[in-house]
Amino acid sequence: MSFIAPMKKILLLGLPAVLAARVAVADIRLANLFTDHAVLQRNTVVPVWGTATDGKTITVSFNGQKVSAVAKDGRWMVRLQPLKAGGPYTLTASGDGMVTVTDILVGDVWLCSGQSNMDKEVGPHKNQPDVDNYQQELAKANHPQIRLFKVPAKEGAVTPQEEVNTAWSLCDSAHVRAFSAAGYFFGRDLQPEIKVPLGLIHSCWGGTAAEYWLDKSVMAADPELRSLVTSYEESMQGYEEKSARLQEALKAAAAAGTTDTASVKAYNQLKLLKRNGGGLYNAMIYPLRNFPITGVIWYQGESNSDRAKQYETLFPALIKNWRDTWHQDLPFLFVQIAPNKSKGPDLREAQFLTWKRVPNTFMAVITDGIDSTFNLHPGNKQLVGARLALAARAMVYREKLEYSGPVYESAIFKGSQAILSFSHTGKGLVAKNGPLTGFTIAGEDKVFVPAKATISGNKLVVTAEGVKRPVAVRFGWTDIPHDNFYNSADLPASPFRTDVD
Repeated sequence: MSFIAPMKKILLLGLPAVLAARVAVADIRLANLFTDHAVLQRNTVVPVWGTATDGKTITVSFNGQKVSAVAKDGRWMVRLQPLKAGGPYTLTASGDGMVTVTDILVGDVWLCSGQSNMDKEVGPHKNQPDVDNYQQELAKANHPQIRLFKVPAKEGAVTPQEEVNTAWSLCDSAHVRAFSAAGYFFGRDLQPEIKVPLGLIHSCWGGTAAEYWLDKSVMAADPELRSLVTSYEESMQGYEEKSARLQEALKAAAAAGTTDTASVKAYNQLKLLKRNGGGLYNAMIYPLRNFPITGVIWYQGESNSDRAKQYETLFPALIKNWRDTWHQDLPFLFVQIAPNKSKGPDLREAQFLTWKRVPNTFMAVITDGIDSTFNLHPGNKQLVGARLALAARAMVYREKLEYSGPVYESAIFKGSQAILSFSHTGKGLVAKNGPLTGFTIAGEDKVFVPAKATISGNKLVVTAEGVKRPVAVRFGWTDIPHDNFYNSADLPASPFRTDVD
């Protein structure tokens, strides 16, 4: 499979006319990750690649560096030595002609991925509630030091792909409206603090399960995940034959001047099967693997909420898979799914356990970011971006600040009391706007009843009338927790339970 789409396909995707003209005079091609307005990762070796005629020597020039490679099997790659933050710069690749891209910045690149809550654009929206105050947000969206790269959603791919057909854009009102709102607000809050250019890569698709984004071979090698591959392979049996039959039906309908609604629906559903079994990893993650990044922000889980126990294995496997793909211990910052009438607490716990068990990860808690409708897609994406940016500043950029709400660590049961200990207490634990709510406690009968929780230093003491010998405590353990347990940094605690299976 070729690295780069044919030139007329690039033109159809709306690349700047000046760029298209530059490319058209040369046989040499640059991958689509290298277009006008790109951001290259600082402080690391940066591969630059593309296609050219076999045997041709390609020389890449960038900010004083010149590096050459010989094309083989139609492809070439050079490596730039670590770059300092700055720009704008011009990058040229010369061989049979010359390709020039301009306005290149060097800084940090973050990948924004997941399902609909990361995919939700700044707006406006046709089928979902809008992002809060999106008109005002669009009006002030002008950030020359931030650049955007949106990977088109595909039906997936059975085999790993080498290219994504898109281009970098400026971060302005015209372009940010179709970009991840959570990703944009993350970048908007982060960039002024780190004071270097920031590249954001949007690679998301609504309604997708985690296994769509995971290399199929990784799942096949894991006894707990192998069934996902088996199920996928069964669903794909006869795929090509079914696809050909439906396409013929659609052609026949078109020739007759009619619309075969049933065949259209069946064909679209059939194409979506290719998302599964790692299909989105193949189509929307693997092609990015050689492009260095700083880290990942992730918002997904709703589509796995009915398989929370499996998610305890699946999600850490995904994180490791992506780290292996980029050959680095990527910071992985993710969002705990929002309270919703149809999603229980088990998936939130699976995410919580991933945070506690997998190093260099973070979970943004947003139980306070919902509205009265308890929508699966809460409009307050500003809060999501702010919590992720705060974590990045502390974990990645080493600012000394509190970035998490209280995190449950351990419990001691003493008489009628449960004494709970926490990390991330800040300058103290806080009951916001009244006595603590959302706690239940159980005795040896395992029947949970409402409990009273009081703050004692950096610990909580939990009791309930009639429970003389408690054995377990739960907090926020409902579909829609209404909680007020915070720390002094005004950050909420995650729902938790002491009786983890």
